[in-house]
Amino acid sequence: MSSFPVKTVRDLSIRLGQFIKLASLVETGGEAKEMISTGHVMVNGRVETRRGRMLYYGDVVTIGSVGVEVGGPEDGYSDEAVANDNFAPEKRRNM
Repeated sequence: MSSFPVKTVRDLSIRLGQFIKLASLVETGGEAKEMISTGHVMVNGRVETRRGRMLYYGDVVTIGSVGVEVGGPEDGYSDEAVANDNFAPEKRRNM
């Protein structure tokens, strides 16, 4: 685990360009493209110039001195949240 804040993503993986927007490291897709293509973005300590690079849980993305770790749903898991979600499988089709 890193000392950087964690940004939770829904899926198992996410593209670098999408993640840096989601994590608010940049404001627009155009800014993401520019920062990545000019070598300002690092993934796990290495410069990454591929906007489509797939990121997975535990990867750390940094721009300058600001970094964010890719986190999965289990990072925010809570027994209480699951117990109180009112899930009723009998009300769902195909279950």
